Amino acid sequence: MTVLLHSALLTDERAETPDGWVLFDGDRIAAVGAGELPDADETVDLAGARLVPGFVDIHGHGGGGHAFDDGGEELHAALAVHRAHGTTRSVISLVANPLASLRQNLVEIAALAASDPLVLGSHLEGPFLAPGKRGAHHAEYLREPDPIAVDELIGAAAGTLRQVTLAPELPGAAAAIDAFVAAGVRVAVGHTEADFETAARAFDRGATLLTHAFNAMNGIHHRAPGPVVAALSDPRVTLELVLDGHHVDERVAALALDEAPGRVALITDAMAAAGSADGHYRLGSLNVTVRDGLAVLSGTQTIAGSTLTLDAALRRAVEVVGLDWPDAVGAVTAVPARALGYGDRLGLLEPGYAADAVVLDADGGVAAVWAAGGRIG
Repeated sequence: MTVLLHSALLTDERAETPDGWVLFDGDRIAAVGAGELPDADETVDLAGARLVPGFVDIHGHGGGGHAFDDGGEELHAALAVHRAHGTTRSVISLVANPLASLRQNLVEIAALAASDPLVLGSHLEGPFLAPGKRGAHHAEYLREPDPIAVDELIGAAAGTLRQVTLAPELPGAAAAIDAFVAAGVRVAVGHTEADFETAARAFDRGATLLTHAFNAMNGIHHRAPGPVVAALSDPRVTLELVLDGHHVDERVAALALDEAPGRVALITDAMAAAGSADGHYRLGSLNVTVRDGLAVLSGTQTIAGSTLTLDAALRRAVEVVGLDWPDAVGAVTAVPARALGYGDRLGLLEPGYAADAVVLDADGGVAAVWAAGGRIG
C-alpha cells in the first residue's frame, strides 16, 4: 500500500520545502520531492499545511489519566493520548519502585515493544538516584547501583532498556555505567548532586544524556558550574528539556538551545494528567495534585512530572522561545532519535526512514498523524 501526502510545507531539522510531497510504501518513506506528483494507491491533499516527521518522546510516564507504571490497559490508554498529539515513537519511563515491580514492568514493556513498533522500549528513571534530588520519586525505593540489581534489570528488559537515569556520585555508579553501556543502554546523568567534575567523568565514561536539564540537579553557579555546564560543554551529550512553562524559564531554555544546537531534546516527562483535567493523580506510589496544568507532589511545591504533550512543547519552542521551525521540529524528532541511536531511521522526512508524519494546522495544532504508514485516529 502506497500513500502520497502532497501539497505540504515539508519541515524537518534540515529545512523547509514548500509544495512538497512524501510517498509512503508500507512502513517506510519511499520518496520525497516537490512539484510533480508520483502515482500512489492513496493520495492525500494537505492544502499547504505543514508536514513534519513523527515526534519521538524519550521520556514520559503517562497521559489521559493513565500511568505507564500501572501497565496493562493503562499503558495502552496513555500511549493513545500521546499518539493523538503527534508522538509516533515512545520510550516508556518508570519511576523508582521496588526491584520486583521494575522487573515486571520491564518484562511487560519488552513484550509490548516486540508487538508494537511504535514503542521503542523502556527508561528507568529510578531507582539509582540521589536522595537529596529525588524529586517525585519515593525515597524508600532509591538504592545504590549494585552489580546484582543492575544485571537483573538489564536481563528483565531483554534488550529493550533504552536509557537509565542515575546519579554518578553514588557508590557503584562507575561500574554501573560500564555495565549499562556494555549492554547498549544509554546512560543519563540526573536526579543528582554531582558537581561539574563528577558529571564530566560520567560523560567520559560513556553517559550521553542529561535527564530534564536544570531540574533535580545543582544549577549553574559562577564558581560551581555543575552538571548542566558539563553537558553543554560536551558535544557527545544530549540534554533533555521540559518546555512547559513550569520546569524551565524560556530564557534559560533559549540559552541551552543556543549553547548546544542540535543537542537539546524536548521531552514531555508527562505523568497521567497529560491530556487530561486538573485534579488528583498518582505518580508511582506518590500522590500528585494538578492545578492549572502544574503537577506537584500533594501538599508540596515539588514538581511531579508534567502535563505536557510534544505538540505543545513544539509550539512553545517556536512561539515563546523563538526557535525557527526546523530547529524546533528537530528538537522533537531527529535530536531525540539520535540520542537513543535511531538517527538513521527516525526523525527525518527522508527515503528509508519510518513512515511517521504529523500534519500541523496554521496554529501549530495536530491535524493528522501517520505512524509506520498508517493513519492514527
